[in-house]
Amino acid sequence: ANVVRWEMRTRPFLRTAEFLWQEGHTAHATADEAVEETVRMLDVYAEFASEILAVPVIKGRKSARERFAGAVDTYCIEAMMQDGWALQAGTSHFLGQNFAKAFDVTFQNVNGEREHVWATSWGVSTRLIGALVMAHSDDQGLVLPPRIAPVQVVIIPVYKGDDKAVVMEAVDALFATLKGRFRVKVDDRDNLRPGAKYFEWEQKGVPLRLEIGPRDVAKGQAFAKRRTGGDKFAVPFASAEAVVAEVLEGIQEQLLDAATAARDARTHDVTSYEQFKADLVSKSGFYRVPWGGDDADEGRVKDETRATLRCIPLEQPSVEGLTCPITGKPAHQWAIFARAY
Repeated sequence: ANVVRWEMRTRPFLRTAEFLWQEGHTAHATADEAVEETVRMLDVYAEFASEILAVPVIKGRKSARERFAGAVDTYCIEAMMQDGWALQAGTSHFLGQNFAKAFDVTFQNVNGEREHVWATSWGVSTRLIGALVMAHSDDQGLVLPPRIAPVQVVIIPVYKGDDKAVVMEAVDALFATLKGRFRVKVDDRDNLRPGAKYFEWEQKGVPLRLEIGPRDVAKGQAFAKRRTGGDKFAVPFASAEAVVAEVLEGIQEQLLDAATAARDARTHDVTSYEQFKADLVSKSGFYRVPWGGDDADEGRVKDETRATLRCIPLEQPSVEGLTCPITGKPAHQWAIFARAY
């Protein structure tokens, strides 16, 4: 569906006046079934972000202050962008019977009695495109993980004059070998030099570029270049399908590993509120707090630092014996604070 919101300050893909939205709703006979579905959809979104977009996320619950209005619980996936700011990448809500009672949505139970349903709601939006761009891209342009890239491999012929026929024969044969398994594009435009084509496809984030010139044809190989960097390397025509598959899988893993390492390097444990406030000025990131505050304390942190409680991670190490550095009260759970888009 498309959604319209009257945003005062828009930001491409992250916060726009109109955007595309994937949304789902389910109704259940019991609260347990609804909660199970809520968490299942959170896992679906987390897996998509990690396995397809190569964007690592933290699964968690929102605080009462950040919870979706009318929900009993809001679950979320939180991602970190390259600048250390947080981005809410998806949400899944357990609505209880609140909306069912408001709109009188009922079902007949096994005893023949009418009951209000237990409901869920979950969604992601084109904000995920913004997350994808901001998590991986560089000064040369887009960097796209192979599993989501519209074009995974671009083949660029390199020739002069009479070499065209022999080069294009090899290009066509390689394209035929790869097209059944990969999303492949041949850039055979005559009005651009090879260097201009390289630059254009780098800007577009294509994961793998294959170049074929007359010398390559004579050697039975193409020369390859990863969008993520590194030296060029030879890809024999005879084993091209297997080599390309291995390289693309390696790029996918490399992007996820790099994003995970960058996130972990910018994740800090908070032991002092004053230090927390000072650190936020100089280094953005996730700040992990043994939290012992309430709604009012959370509001005070936001007013004083512009950081919000992004989530209460589902994975919770023990806080036994820990004191909240912000409130001075005994900690009851870990929470992630960050400045966010």
